[in-house]
Amino acid sequence: MNRIKYFFFVFLRIWKYKLLSDCQRVTGKPNLYLPLLLKGKGKIQFGKNFQNGVQLAHFTYSSYNYILSLEEDSEVIIGDNVVMANGASIQAVSKVTIEDNVMIGINCFLVDTDGHDLDPEKRMTGIPKTGHITIKKNAVIYYNSVVFKGVTIGENSVIGACSVVTKDIPPNVFAAGNPARVIRNL
Repeated sequence: MNRIKYFFFVFLRIWKYKLLSDCQRVTGKPNLYLPLLLKGKGKIQFGKNFQNGVQLAHFTYSSYNYILSLEEDSEVIIGDNVVMANGASIQAVSKVTIEDNVMIGINCFLVDTDGHDLDPEKRMTGIPKTGHITIKKNAVIYYNSVVFKGVTIGENSVIGACSVVTKDIPPNVFAAGNPARVIRNL
């Protein structure tokens, strides 16, 4: 019965999202345990042993992961041994770098832009601000957290569940909250 469920609710959906993906500049081969949608004109690079999805986690049968590298000069660079849990999204207008051995939790969202200009007069026509995101080696970002433009999360740091990261997080700390702040050293 489990094989039948996996075939219909995971395997066929993985195949469907491969067909829906339109990013032509993808390098590396992700291990797909969940559907992955790759969109945009930019570059998406996967390191060795990238794990997309966690079969025993929430939303295995209903969610997918999403990576957008919007413009020709946009980049999403993912290092080796990275795990991106179910329902996670990465959206790059400039650049998102995820170094080796990083874990990204369920429903996390990394976005390197405001999406729209904040000035009401330019909201529909203006160019939104962007800033590179860098997640350093061995960092962990727990469930339902958001990482915004211009942020670097330091090596070995842990971001607590439901956090909103708007500023750099130093290495070797636990940070959480809205906005995220350092709670203690690790």
